Amino acid sequence: MSLIRITNLGKTYRKRKVEIPALKEASFVVQSGSFVSITGKSGSGKSTLLNLIGGLDTPTSGSILFDGKALHRFSKSEMANHRRFSVGMIFQSFNLIQSRTALENVELALTFGGVPRRKRKEKAESLLENVGLKDRMTHLPDELSGGEAQRVAVARAMANNPKVLLADEPTGNLDSETSSEIISLLQDLNHNHGITIIMVTHDVETAGRVSDMVLKLKDGMIVEQTEKKH
Repeated sequence: MSLIRITNLGKTYRKRKVEIPALKEASFVVQSGSFVSITGKSGSGKSTLLNLIGGLDTPTSGSILFDGKALHRFSKSEMANHRRFSVGMIFQSFNLIQSRTALENVELALTFGGVPRRKRKEKAESLLENVGLKDRMTHLPDELSGGEAQRVAVARAMANNPKVLLADEPTGNLDSETSSEIISLLQDLNHNHGITIIMVTHDVETAGRVSDMVLKLKDGMIVEQTEKKH
């Protein structure tokens, strides 16, 4: 069943009266429960595409159907709910609040999700335990390794039970061994919990190994689409 259907999607930015196309005529379908990787050089439009799906940006042309609903027709409140409940975002730089512990970072996402105070701590602890951080919950981000910080970010992204995780270079700041651990965690969420994952990555080899579909972008266009036959 398709979760996301993208048709002729385009995004053009204007800088000092100059139009800069970041994405051109992108069309593809993401099946529910699949693992999709988006590859390409820096500036090819990967993050732009991810931000459009996540509702962090709006397209100049084309459409995104998310679970049968057209994102470009969403009101501001509907788009806020989309960002809060339908998608979970994971960033290369973790984006954790430095003054809050791992537990508090996850609890904050639950607060935004409207989870009652008495349930927040219990759920946040469960989420952190699920990503292997049972003994690191009270640590601040600068007391965690890069891999641990990214695990907190994954737990936070999962806080409000999203339908899809959008991971923008989730291993970009990690060494190879830690990168493998984060990829394995994402695979576990995909295989064992049915979470749809769309990952932007420079690592073509890993993308080919873990993904059901790989999209290659060049100059804002999808120039190659590879799908695994099941």
